[in-house]
Amino acid sequence: MQLAIDTSTPTASIALFQEGEVVAELTWHSGQNHTVELLPNLIYLLQQAKADLRSVDGIMVAKGPGSYNGLRVGVSTAKGLCLALGVPMVGISSLEVTAFAHAQTALPICPIHNAGGGEIATALYQLRRGVWGRLVEEHITTPEALCRRMATRTLFCGDIAPALAAQLEGQLGRRAVIAQAAARLRRAGFLAELGWRRLKRGDYDDLSALEPLYLRRPHITQPKAAARMR
Repeated sequence: MQLAIDTSTPTASIALFQEGEVVAELTWHSGQNHTVELLPNLIYLLQQAKADLRSVDGIMVAKGPGSYNGLRVGVSTAKGLCLALGVPMVGISSLEVTAFAHAQTALPICPIHNAGGGEIATALYQLRRGVWGRLVEEHITTPEALCRRMATRTLFCGDIAPALAAQLEGQLGRRAVIAQAAARLRRAGFLAELGWRRLKRGDYDDLSALEPLYLRRPHITQPKAAARMR
């Protein structure tokens, strides 16, 4: 059995995965409370699935981009569990998890996470001839710049507020397909499926080397002089 942990954003999600199937899953609004809510909810999930943590033989974690505190909690918890259980870990892009829920659409898929300050974190993925892959790597941009680059019909998913949806549709017209609100919820079950594929190939991450993908340093780590210049 494998465990998937996603605390990238205020919406947290965990899942248990076995033999290619989601055994149990829990998704909730955690806000900034990942530190105090993650482990109690993991215990609850194991109890509901009548499972033992010692039966976990692999852990998948969403490595970002996302919130600084959320990613730190998720990645550090995953590493600690891997060390305690002696099992491998794989880190998966949070944007890829968001996009993978829509893999069967055959359209290019553009996941969006709110990066604050009017900016967004995004990437581009697509299922081509049965092969899932990334077309554009994770990066920070603005909605305006993103729209200028979109030449083909694309499905947008993730953190899309009504104002952003209206902007995408207004600038791109029929080229913008906006996923329904319920379908935009990022679930750990999709993280588990992506991670399981890597685990089967023996494609593990080095516990000491895996770090959260922030795309840019959190403000608290920026030198004061640089902050003043900005």
